[in-house]
This record gives sequence, structure tokens and C-alpha cells, in this order.
Amino acid sequence: MSRFQKLSQTIWHCQYHIVWVPKYRYRILSGAVATEVSNCIRAFSEQKDCKIVELNVQIDHVHLLVMVPPKVSISDYVGMLKGRSAIRVFNKFRKLKDKPYWGNQFWARGYCVDTVGLDTEMIRKYVKHQERKEKVTEQRELFSK
Repeated sequence: MSRFQKLSQTIWHCQYHIVWVPKYRYRILSGAVATEVSNCIRAFSEQKDCKIVELNVQIDHVHLLVMVPPKVSISDYVGMLKGRSAIRVFNKFRKLKDKPYWGNQFWARGYCVDTVGLDTEMIRKYVKHQERKEKVTEQRELFSK
């Protein structure tokens, strides 16, 4: 089984590690709130054809390891997750909005994203091999003239 996914004219393996926090990094993501956030992330990811590899909702932040197809922008994806989950959490847990410091924001601005790719050593060897292969090709072209 290949690690690559397929679209109509593309094969891809785009995996991202994304982390974000509630506003003021309040320790609010526990119990029913954490369950609702997890359910939202899963449902909204499925709508965008994103495959969750690992999801961990901790008390003050969310870790998400996800495969995102190249047709989906990471910034749009994270914005959608944060925006739509905030709306659902505030609608389901109306008491959260009673505190004046929340305003209309459940999540802090921004997020951390990192690509998860091939092993660095493997890439280094590939690049080194490709350079050697190109030199051999260039030399053959020079001598064949």
C-alpha cells in the first residue's frame, strides 16, 4: 500500500502538524468542551477531504496531525476549523460567553504549522545522488559532440 493519496490528476502526501490555543491560553478544553472541539475538528476535516492521522485536544491547546490534499489551502483549512468550531462551542456552551474577556473569540489569533515529510537524511542523499547523476549526463553530452 502506497503512502500517497490520489486525486483525479494528482498523487500527493501532504502531512501537517498544526497546533493552536484558546484565547489567553485558558485551560478550558476539558470534558464536554474538549469532546465538542474534537467532534468539530473531525466533522469539518471530513468535509474538506482531510484525513486526521492524530488528534489530541489538551486542556490548553490542540495538536492535529492531518493529511491535507493540495487543493486545500492550510490557512483556509485552519481558519475554517477555528472559526466554525468556535461558533459551535459558543452555541453549545453559552455560559462561556458570559465572561467579558472572551468577546466573540474562542481561539487565540494565529497557529503553528509544520510540514511532516521524508527523512532529512533521505532527502540529502537524494539531492546528492541527483547532482552526481546530472554531472554524468552533462559529461556524456560534452563527449558526444
